Amino acid sequence: MSFSRPSGRSADQMRDISIETDVNKYAEGSCLIGFGDTRVLVTATVEDSVPGWMRNTGKGWITAEYGMLPRSTDQRMAREAARGKQSGRTQEIQRLIGRSLRAVVDLHRLPEVQVKVDCDVIQADGGTRTASISGAYVALQLAFRHLERIGMLKQSPMTGQLAAISCGICQGTPLLDLDYAEDSTAETDANFVMVADGGIVEIQATAEETPFAQTEFMSLLALAKKGVADIVEAQNHALAG
Repeated sequence: MSFSRPSGRSADQMRDISIETDVNKYAEGSCLIGFGDTRVLVTATVEDSVPGWMRNTGKGWITAEYGMLPRSTDQRMAREAARGKQSGRTQEIQRLIGRSLRAVVDLHRLPEVQVKVDCDVIQADGGTRTASISGAYVALQLAFRHLERIGMLKQSPMTGQLAAISCGICQGTPLLDLDYAEDSTAETDANFVMVADGGIVEIQATAEETPFAQTEFMSLLALAKKGVADIVEAQNHALAG
């Protein structure tokens, strides 16, 4: 018996995707991305320096930070700054975002600048890391366009188009783009980071209860490819505006 999704979506149906660009007048690149009720504000800041260990290498650097605002969930959470340290989850997600972005940027084509991409979750309903990565690509692309306009870049160092999506298995049914109600009860949870042509950047997949079969994994991969295609279309539409 197939799983009936609380939202009424079909198993291979994405939530509505929204991307609004240039939402921050100070940042070199910015967007507000939404996957259903999940909303993430993404800003890309260009700094005229690189980490000390990268000085005089002739290339730039891309890094990311991630955080959830106190009332991004149904109950207020304390700011991590107030607690005095970041959680392991936060550190893991921002490293994932940074790795993913660097996978589609030729750092040798950047001058010695550092681009910091901040992903601030203002409302969470599942898929915050994948929405962050998908929005980070848009904000970073806009920042590179800014550097081209002011003459710091001759051409964009982007080597691919990046998007990410969550998939999972609920009551034996593979599903695309899990919301919180599904993610919190899934037997298997997976995040796929991919490029537009289907190439894989990173996969995080976990069996929450029992191991999942290779055939189930392939079903999730097929769903992820479909979801990434939908996100890529939304990114292209936003960047063309």
